[in-house]
Amino acid sequence: MMSLSIQATWLRGDIRSKLSRISKAKFKSIELTENDLIDAKEDGEDLKALLFEYGLRLSIFEIFSNLQGINDNPDKETIKKIDLKFEAAKSLGSKLILLKSTNLKKNYLDCSSIERALNYIALRASHFRVRVAYMSIPTDVSIGNLDPAIKIIESIGSPYLGLAINSRYTLSNGSRPSELRDVPIHRIFHVQLCDGYVQQPASEEQSNHSDMLPGQGNLNLAGFVKVIAASGYKGNWSLAKIDSKKAKKSFIDNAYDAYRALVNLLDEVERSDPQIKFETPNMPARVYTSGVEFLEFSVDDESHYQITKILSSLCFRMERKHISKAVELWRQGSVNIVLNNEKKGFSRSSFLEHGPSLCAIGLRVRDSADTVERASALGASLFSQAVGSSELEIPAINGVGESLVYFIDEQSDLHRVWDIEFNPVTKSEAVQPCGVRRIDHIAQTMKFDEMQSWLLYYISTFEMEKKPVVDVIDPSGVIYSQVLESPEGEVRLNLNGADNSETFASKFLTSRFGAGTQHIALLSDDIFETSKILEASRFERLQMPDGYYNDLKQKYGLAEDFVNKLQASNILYTKNNGEYFQIYSAPIFDGFFFEIVERRDQYQGYGSRNASARLAAQSNYKQADRTAYV
Repeated sequence: MMSLSIQATWLRGDIRSKLSRISKAKFKSIELTENDLIDAKEDGEDLKALLFEYGLRLSIFEIFSNLQGINDNPDKETIKKIDLKFEAAKSLGSKLILLKSTNLKKNYLDCSSIERALNYIALRASHFRVRVAYMSIPTDVSIGNLDPAIKIIESIGSPYLGLAINSRYTLSNGSRPSELRDVPIHRIFHVQLCDGYVQQPASEEQSNHSDMLPGQGNLNLAGFVKVIAASGYKGNWSLAKIDSKKAKKSFIDNAYDAYRALVNLLDEVERSDPQIKFETPNMPARVYTSGVEFLEFSVDDESHYQITKILSSLCFRMERKHISKAVELWRQGSVNIVLNNEKKGFSRSSFLEHGPSLCAIGLRVRDSADTVERASALGASLFSQAVGSSELEIPAINGVGESLVYFIDEQSDLHRVWDIEFNPVTKSEAVQPCGVRRIDHIAQTMKFDEMQSWLLYYISTFEMEKKPVVDVIDPSGVIYSQVLESPEGEVRLNLNGADNSETFASKFLTSRFGAGTQHIALLSDDIFETSKILEASRFERLQMPDGYYNDLKQKYGLAEDFVNKLQASNILYTKNNGEYFQIYSAPIFDGFFFEIVERRDQYQGYGSRNASARLAAQSNYKQADRTAYV
């Protein structure tokens, strides 16, 4: 019977804790190893009862690490050891055993000894009426080749001996999923899914996270699953780690991440081929996001003063007030910023926990009900709170750093929220816009492990594609930046993973007690015109060091008058198949800041070459140097 399974070694903790979290995450099967049985306080029968208690079935039990000393006629001691392993598997109720061996080399010189050992294992498997799935472990993950193992298994021809395949061993060397079409499907007993890189990442930190859940790496897992499923495989699909010293840090603290990754992968394959069906929940397709409808900040009286000063200097104006709450709408172009100074409710709780911060994002979607249904099916927790008689109940789920993600559509009155819940304010004086049209991107800062988790959260729920991870050099360490984009760039997110406690990003995490949005980038069509207006409105921008502009002139061969123009306005510049301009505000709220950008000639990046200069300037920024406007 096919089911979705996970290897227990993904999770930290004792076996009971692991089983509890795996069960709550909606898995029905689990993959255990001999070490799980050794480490558990329970014996085989008790562990079997524990599995039953949590509603889990054992999909496979791993018992061997190698085949040394096993041949056609093993000694009594070897026979005893082998039989004890089979008996342990049976005590757990396992009908399938995973047998791994690292003895099959690239040159295949020891194939004969492997065949003799497997032949004996097949005989014992028939005695115990338990099937054995053999997995050949290459000495180098870049070598992976199934042909010798298939040849041996076919030669033995036992119905109790088959093949176990791990996607990372199969694809990491650059092999194409189509090559699996030559594998006899009746010989595939078990399939493990593990993501990673076709080429090893350059940074040591990324390579330490080499075992990844589907969607976190760049392997073609959808193609891998599609070829195997289309061939008629009916067994389990299991999330499993590989044996790697570099994978020692590859733990997940939230089993929902694993479930979300696996279901999203299988759902993708199902939608690409209607003939393929898995035991996954029925749910809508990934959600198309057409833009950011609003950003909501939780504030108190002091921080309200701070942010209204900077919004005013950015030429935003307060256009509406909530009909019954201390909530304001500030607007420029299509950018809606909500300031929530309520003394109760979610925003207040968020303020007390994290201080002044962005507590919610509103996304425009085609159908908010479909969005919530898919997010919920993938394990996201829904949010609700009491609303007043004249207020709308806007669907929402929990997001990064205990923030919320709201969904606004045109299927209902949700898109009329500003007219229904807010009253226009009397404008005392006209405010000249600075040229900001919309939100270009939102940057959220978190620990590296959290970044991997939220990557899955976004790409499994929304139509978003990830870009390769970029290493951003901070004066005190490295920050890992993962970009996610909707198909037409209507929504762009930068997930920044920080591990070093001395980086600017890590200090932001420490000051606000957890992950959150660290900066918002606003798009302008003319950065120089915008800069001129901002100067008149006394906008305080981040001061860049003179050395940055000297290097800029040399790097791109720019005209001196152009460089002087950039320097006079503290505008950052980069060029790569288009041009990109950036202005940064001085930081507020212990590290939060605004950015104004212009993209020319369809520039698609985020100015990563400028990040180190910006981070150095922010690290040197002193509270005592602030003007009265921040």
